[in-house]
Amino acid sequence: MSRSRALVLTFFAMTAFAGNSLLCRMALASTSIDPASFTSIRIISGAVCLWLIVRARGAASGASGGWLSALALFSYAAGFSFAYVSLPAGTGALLLFGAVQVTMIGNGLWKGERFGKRETTGLAIASAGLVGLLSPGVATPSLQGAVLMLGAGIAWGVYSLRGRRAGDPTQVTAGNFLRAVPFAAVLCVVALPWASIDVHGAGYALASGILTSGIGYSIWYTALKQLSTTEAAIVQLSVPVIAAAGGILLLGEHLTLRLVIVSAAILGGIALGILGKRQAA
Repeated sequence: MSRSRALVLTFFAMTAFAGNSLLCRMALASTSIDPASFTSIRIISGAVCLWLIVRARGAASGASGGWLSALALFSYAAGFSFAYVSLPAGTGALLLFGAVQVTMIGNGLWKGERFGKRETTGLAIASAGLVGLLSPGVATPSLQGAVLMLGAGIAWGVYSLRGRRAGDPTQVTAGNFLRAVPFAAVLCVVALPWASIDVHGAGYALASGILTSGIGYSIWYTALKQLSTTEAAIVQLSVPVIAAAGGILLLGEHLTLRLVIVSAAILGGIALGILGKRQAA
């Protein structure tokens, strides 16, 4: 694959990841679908889409993925949906990807990795930005939504760490999505008294499962083969920016000075830490 094609695929993948935030927020803010139903439709349709992609590629049949990874995937998807009941698209994506990176960095520290000055400074700046985002004020996001999204980010970070050496990533993700279906079914049963589905909400959930999850993940794993670990980590920092821009253009959300400042701190701090780690290596 050429470098230019990899960059194009990367752009589409990041747009798909941001699209997940926009579709979920649109569904929960403008339709009557409930977050549990959105989560279940997304997981089931994503599982079917990824299974079809794996079959079309002629991948070897057999078990792939695992139940713990599937539980982490489900926890991410459920927390993501319930958080977007009250969070703007850009703020939610910022909290999500900030938590993912912090989780993966924390795992490295737990395993004995040591940070240099740039990495330590970057982590301190990102942490200060996160504190600034969640501190009391006019533009403070919903505490419940923020906690749920941070939990979703931690779950996605755990899922990513578990999948680092799990074989073919698309096939493994397809297996994990299939294993996540029973968890989604249990969630639907528990949330049955509050269940509500309409055509538009279900359409957004299907688009999230098929387009921005199933096809989006497949595109990302194709592009990922041509990116270094550092490049892959840094490029994902574009997702909150794309989500925030989409929220302003499509959902009428407001861009506040506070969000701009804390976004620059969180994303810039993480990028500095990643680049510092690469230089040290």
